[in-house]
Amino acid sequence: MRKKWLLLILASVLVTTVQLNANAQQQRKEKYRNKADDPVAKLPDYKKLRWADGLYRQGSYFSAIEYYQQLKENDPRNLYLTYQLADCYRMTRDYVPAAHYYSEAYSMSPKTYPEALYLSALMLKMQGRYEDAIAQFNQFIADNPKTMKKEKKKALREIEGCNSAMNSIKDPQPVTILNAGPNVNSAYTESAPYPLGDTALLFSTMRQNSPVEIDHRKVDEYLSRFMVSIKQKHVEEVDSFQWPLVFNDANNQFTSKKENVGNGCYNPGGDHFYFTKCAEEDSMKFTCKIYVSEFKESKWSEPRLLGEGINEGGSNTQPCVAKVGKKEILFFASNRSLQSRGGYDIWYSVIDPRTGQYRRPQNAGKQINTPGNELTPYYDSRVGKLYFASDGWVTFGGFDIFSADGGPSRYTNLQNLGYPINSPADEIYYIKDPVGKPDAYVVSNRIGAIALKNPTCCDDIWRIQYEPKLVVLGKVVDRKTQQAMDEVVVKMVDQNNDTKTFNSSDGNFGFNILRGKSYVITGDKQGFASTRATVNTMDVKRTDKDDTVRVTIYMDEITPVYTFAVSNVYYDYDKADLRPESIASLDTLVAFLKDNPSFNVEVYSFTDSKGTDQYNKALSEKRAQAVIDYLVGTGGIDAARLIAKGFGAAMPAAPNKTGAKDNPAGRQLNRRTEFRIVTDVPTRRLLYNSAKPGNMDDQSKNLMQNEDSNEEPDNEPDMTKPGSRVNR
Repeated sequence: MRKKWLLLILASVLVTTVQLNANAQQQRKEKYRNKADDPVAKLPDYKKLRWADGLYRQGSYFSAIEYYQQLKENDPRNLYLTYQLADCYRMTRDYVPAAHYYSEAYSMSPKTYPEALYLSALMLKMQGRYEDAIAQFNQFIADNPKTMKKEKKKALREIEGCNSAMNSIKDPQPVTILNAGPNVNSAYTESAPYPLGDTALLFSTMRQNSPVEIDHRKVDEYLSRFMVSIKQKHVEEVDSFQWPLVFNDANNQFTSKKENVGNGCYNPGGDHFYFTKCAEEDSMKFTCKIYVSEFKESKWSEPRLLGEGINEGGSNTQPCVAKVGKKEILFFASNRSLQSRGGYDIWYSVIDPRTGQYRRPQNAGKQINTPGNELTPYYDSRVGKLYFASDGWVTFGGFDIFSADGGPSRYTNLQNLGYPINSPADEIYYIKDPVGKPDAYVVSNRIGAIALKNPTCCDDIWRIQYEPKLVVLGKVVDRKTQQAMDEVVVKMVDQNNDTKTFNSSDGNFGFNILRGKSYVITGDKQGFASTRATVNTMDVKRTDKDDTVRVTIYMDEITPVYTFAVSNVYYDYDKADLRPESIASLDTLVAFLKDNPSFNVEVYSFTDSKGTDQYNKALSEKRAQAVIDYLVGTGGIDAARLIAKGFGAAMPAAPNKTGAKDNPAGRQLNRRTEFRIVTDVPTRRLLYNSAKPGNMDDQSKNLMQNEDSNEEPDNEPDMTKPGSRVNR
């Protein structure tokens, strides 16, 4: 089911000609831009189908799509055409139409193509539509209770990958991923980035930006070759590159006019250069071999084919030479069948320090290799880790980058490098800078690549800029007892309203945070109100050191003595518009409501005594609604949590007149809005009524007395008993 697709992907990994074969007859489309001029388009359908199938078998999937689409226009319910289109789009890594046509084929005839649902789910996964993919994988398992055991096992692994990806996206790694730009990347595939210090990049490419016409008399024009690009200096954008030049370090010793060349690397001493030559055989097939050139007498020697079993059986490619302890090790990828765990495996050979001979290669073992494919080994001697690409472990998409401690034969602590280093698409060729911060490169066909035909058709080189690792650690404390809270959910929200949660059993919590952000952290537990902690990383620079911020969140139990103060909101005479000084008070309420989402608020508005009762009642209702509008529109509070009530001139907070004289200050105090704060956790309870007599402590005492005497607290203001009111 995946064999042909893997051949296509592996072709791009081994050399850089995946789109070359896929476009072997692309020149037909260029030549016959008008379908009426294309002789194949004029053929009868049965001959056109024969032609399209021939293109499919040759690997010319883009061209095959053109004719399968023409045939499907005439026969839209044709099951075979639908499935062939799905397969072609999958082979060209165009995940959206591939998922569509697989799903359509399955709906037409589930028994004819039962694997179509699995493949449709896989294409959804490669788009990052993880929830939809999980649903289809589960449906595939349910629809095949007694058959397709291997595929169902794979589906369970893919579901695990979807869940892992979604969790990683919620807690991304502190890195920035940038396309290396048009001076490095072209429309065809680029691969095998190898940093030359911190000033230049060696890589493999065809360096083509338009479809290539295959002409075996001019084969050297479209072969993969080495190029090098120097970093630009004195520019604002970090890690931008100059126009690439052909790599001529060995007077063209590392080039070929008949074979694809790539995967270059130096040994730790810099006097050996290893690389791969890949010869094309039948369509979509390559045989790759590893070569080495030595620097002797001020020049590079003619490359020689490595022996001692290195190039034994199948394709052997992607060399990486590094120190593991005191030993110099050659790592490489091979699809040899002897001692293989399946597909491509990572192999290694110990280099004899005295003779320079290569010991018999050994499989890196089951801690690294799977029945799937493991590729592009890179060993970082500084940290003792092997990095490699795999589609056999649990991945976020197709190939992901993994690391493992140890080597060369035993490994522990296998880890997926996480999002955004790994994406829903394919990631291969991870390699770090040799000096400075642990910045790195990766090759990926993720969205944003410079694409020939579709957004994810082609591999580009991407720059991984590691950010300072910023962490916030803290604890949630009961303010009254000063003891850590147990079983509390901690929420962290940034300025974009993206939320992370931490389920803490003992009150302790931790979050990874990013620079350029502003965070609010609160606790959430039934029966408690939370304060907030704020963390701001706006001024943190990428070159800054790692940092840890420590915070404490205090929580108050919701009891009769619990208090929360909100200042009153005032208005100008005969107006419902909010006064500027009222905004700060409302923002305090907004923050409190956001931090405590179980709390609801009743908004009471009042007027002074001028005007009729009917007019004042309507004006006060407008004032209450103005507050609601601000809390909802500007504050983003759910309107269902807010209730507006207007009471006109009832319950004045101060005298409107002093004797026979008008009292402007008193009237201003009466043109106000007050709040009652209630909560539905554990039950809807009055916490504070700013319209009732007494301060909050007095109200709390009265509330406790009422509860002790089994009396109901007075939750509504008594309009018949005007008296002293608290203005807060």
